[in-house]
Amino acid sequence: MAVEFGVLLPTREAIMSGRPETAPLLAMAERAEAAGFDSVWIGDSITARPRHEPLTLLAAVAARTRRVKLGTGVLLPALRQPVVLAHVVGTLDRISEGRVILGIGIATDGPAIRKEFAAVGVPFERRVGRVLETIEICRALWSRDHVSFSGKHFTIEDATVEPKAQHPGGPPIWIGGSGPTALRLAARFDAWFPTGPSVEFFAEHFPAVQAAARAAGRAADAVTGAAYVTLALDPSPAAAEQRLHQFLETYYSAPARVILARQACYAGPLDGCVEWLQRWIDAGARHINLRFAGGDQLAQVDEAASRILPRLRG
Repeated sequence: MAVEFGVLLPTREAIMSGRPETAPLLAMAERAEAAGFDSVWIGDSITARPRHEPLTLLAAVAARTRRVKLGTGVLLPALRQPVVLAHVVGTLDRISEGRVILGIGIATDGPAIRKEFAAVGVPFERRVGRVLETIEICRALWSRDHVSFSGKHFTIEDATVEPKAQHPGGPPIWIGGSGPTALRLAARFDAWFPTGPSVEFFAEHFPAVQAAARAAGRAADAVTGAAYVTLALDPSPAAAEQRLHQFLETYYSAPARVILARQACYAGPLDGCVEWLQRWIDAGARHINLRFAGGDQLAQVDEAASRILPRLRG
């Protein structure tokens, strides 16, 4: 399987900088497609880290692109009512003509995340069960009519949603996260899509995810290995590290060392980045999503497309 590369649109950064206009984000999506990227991704947060609503913005991206896949990196299904989510995603998949990848997460524990769940009226402690039931309901609604469901969190009677997703049975579902729950669930989905904490962690745990999929009767390659990494490129390692640390501390309101312990990041020259990304590929990653740590996003899209991707795809 060829290695694919995606790029994250900086929706959170746009809000933080006081520039919520969507035109630059759509221009970046168009540039990514023209430059040869395989996918465009948008993160999700309602109140914890405010940003554009991902499914809405991806509909606009779908209208401005023709080839790239469109992914959520990652959506929190526990914050959505499942029938409504199935309807929105099904419509988005039709707009994009089957290009959607539904990256999902369970949600990490933290004061801001708990406050977000409370604001939406969802019990934080019940998030795992809600996610699993939500995906089961969505997949049923994308596949057939007159769906009934009775679970611990949701009860649905004789529901039909149209349009069905264009991708048969609904879009691929990628599970994000590197905690025990995500690792335990990854074998059920189409890809494991962690943000880190390191290539060594990925190399250690991805074979176990694949083995769990095989034990469940799935094909050996049923679960794609994916990665979400943050890059700060500069000929000067010190300058790159400074920009990365400033980006992480501004984005997460936490010390950079805390974020670096749980997210995969590279800071330094381009040649070193190519070597670092190659290690992910050698460990089994077949789709790598790039987040650029500040700076000129369009220039970095072009630089990555012309100087990084060809060396890793060759």
